[in-house]
Amino acid sequence: MASYKKPRFKDAAFKRFLSVVLGTLLLVSLLVVSLGTNATPGSSGLDEGLSESVVNIQSFREKLNLPKENDFSIRLEKQNRLPPRNIDLYPRLAKDHITIVLYVHNRPQYLRVVVNSLSKVVGISETLLIVSHDGYFEEMNKIVEGIKFCRLKQIFAPYSPHVFTDSFPGVSSKDCQEKDEAGKKHCVGNPDQYGNHRSPNIVSLKHHWWWMMNTVWDGLKETRGHDGHILFIEEDHFIYPNAYRNLQLLVSLKPNKCPDCYAANLAPCDVNLRGEGWNRLVAERMGNVGYAFNRTVWRKIHGKAKEFCFFDDYNWDITMWATVYPSFGSPVYTLRGPRTSAVHFGKCGLHQGQGKINACIDNGSVNIQVDDIDKVANIRPEWDVKVYQNQPGYKAGFKGWGGWGDNRDHRLCLNFAQMYH
Repeated sequence: MASYKKPRFKDAAFKRFLSVVLGTLLLVSLLVVSLGTNATPGSSGLDEGLSESVVNIQSFREKLNLPKENDFSIRLEKQNRLPPRNIDLYPRLAKDHITIVLYVHNRPQYLRVVVNSLSKVVGISETLLIVSHDGYFEEMNKIVEGIKFCRLKQIFAPYSPHVFTDSFPGVSSKDCQEKDEAGKKHCVGNPDQYGNHRSPNIVSLKHHWWWMMNTVWDGLKETRGHDGHILFIEEDHFIYPNAYRNLQLLVSLKPNKCPDCYAANLAPCDVNLRGEGWNRLVAERMGNVGYAFNRTVWRKIHGKAKEFCFFDDYNWDITMWATVYPSFGSPVYTLRGPRTSAVHFGKCGLHQGQGKINACIDNGSVNIQVDDIDKVANIRPEWDVKVYQNQPGYKAGFKGWGGWGDNRDHRLCLNFAQMYH
């Protein structure tokens, strides 16, 4: 009896096991078929997600109506995504580092001067230097590629007029010139308040600065999560050896010494001055030589994109002084030391300075005196603050110097503000 029942029990168990196996195989087969009908050969779910992401970015840019990119601008965009240089030499950035952004055009004689001055700055090896180019110029690029004194990243404005040689933002054959009347000439463009049509070389100054600001604060992997201060300098700013250490002190002192200050500056607002030389800090209107601010201030500036983009002046700094800062509702003060740590040495503006050996610089060089006091931090935490009130500036009603009247420039400027949002 026992020997008879035992085999029957094994039979039943085997049948149940076989049913489970067959059912499982059927489900697996159905799942494979289902995945096969929903996936393309050679792709994975991750690849599809990436593809959708790329499509979404392209679709978003199309909605922004940015100029159609050419092969050159696309290559520049790819360059902008490359990792920084010199990581092998400087694998770690200091925890409290202040990123430095150098804004350049096409003045190689000037650039050599500022790069040489930066190489002597105490603490420069602790931070990241970002060089923002207005388009691509081979000689400028070679100078920057030779930098070995810190971690370095280069970015190139892909919508610079210098990148578009026969279409907007550059010049097209249909564009109005100088004081052309669009109706009579059947040309394209809107004149500024003085009747002048756009000059690409001039409007690129404002476009580059605005593109750079949006890209550094909101676009670059290296800085878009950075909430601290970022220092902005230009290719005609000589930087003293103590500039970085002084800036670190100003940034640390600002919350207590001048809580209403929006920024810290390396130099007086009046570029012709070198400072008072006394034992006091100074709070004055924000200057355009060696200025540093944090993300909170950037958000306020970004929120005034319309004011910036529609003000008829091709100068970014005058636009800020005349319309953006006043719209904040209170004086925009910056904190600085009593002795300058940066000097504006440029003799000519815009994109001049290239070509001739001595162009725009006396005897092909600059002669800026650097004393021993300029080689070490010379700001003291115990100093009080002298506030300059009612400083001269652009009065209410000032409408700008023009050069920025074309609706296409207004739209491109606004698009830059939306690129990363």
